[in-house]
Amino acid sequence: MPENNTVYIQLARYIVGLSWIYHGFFPKLYHIAPLEKLMTGSAGFSAQVSDLITRSAGVGEIIFGLCLLVFYKHKHIVILNIVALIGLLLAVVAMQPQLLIEAFNPVTTNLPLIGLSFIWLKEITK
Repeated sequence: MPENNTVYIQLARYIVGLSWIYHGFFPKLYHIAPLEKLMTGSAGFSAQVSDLITRSAGVGEIIFGLCLLVFYKHKHIVILNIVALIGLLLAVVAMQPQLLIEAFNPVTTNLPLIGLSFIWLKEITK
């Protein structure tokens, strides 16, 4: 294992940052995924408003992913990432709990990213 924590920081940086970018672009901008429609639709929005919210969230996720890639040495953005991932997971629990038992669900994506973010946070605060 490398003695230098830079390898771990860079690994975490790219995995977490690119995850945000991917999840912002493909299921929200390139093609609105049915689960995205289900989540915003369950909040009571019309189809048109739901699409706008989903696409706006996609843009926000891409910007946040880019911020994680650029400002990766700032512990506050890593903490914000952890809070956001927990918040998104809790939103699914509140709005569509049946999704938690589906394949590739928010538990299997968010919890590993949260764990990796804690490792990242530990490495940048040494």
